Amino acid sequence: MNIRRVSFDHPDAVKLNDRVQAEYAVRYGDEGDVTPLDPSMFEPPLGLYLIAYDAQDQPVATGGWRTQDANDEGYSDGDAEIKRMYVIEEARGNGLARRILAALEDDARAAGRTRMVLETGTKQPEAIALYTSSGYEPCAKFGHYRFHDASRCFAKPL
Repeated sequence: MNIRRVSFDHPDAVKLNDRVQAEYAVRYGDEGDVTPLDPSMFEPPLGLYLIAYDAQDQPVATGGWRTQDANDEGYSDGDAEIKRMYVIEEARGNGLARRILAALEDDARAAGRTRMVLETGTKQPEAIALYTSSGYEPCAKFGHYRFHDASRCFAKPL
């Protein structure tokens, strides 16, 4: 596997984002994640966006982090928020999500962030299992979905 830094609006990132949005729509019966995101949010030193490519140079997994600081959506100073963690179904079970997660944590730490945070949902038990087994603990809700019953927020000190 080859993991590369790309822009959030890179064609491969757009393709994988479309796939994860379709999966969210099926799981939650809605239009997918409508959290406002802009490609500039993932540009160093404010964030990072990664794509994993297989041996045939096909994009198979993605993930990013973006800077967050204290605001009215419940974030705290020093937060780095994980967004768009996704592995295509055909590539699941190979440790890609863990590799991307570790790379995101390392990069956020190097950028001076002090806490990694993320929001997921009750209909994504695989995501919850990944994060809790990687040292993330439930935390106060934040972000766009903080008032939704199915939302679950997690944090890990960096």
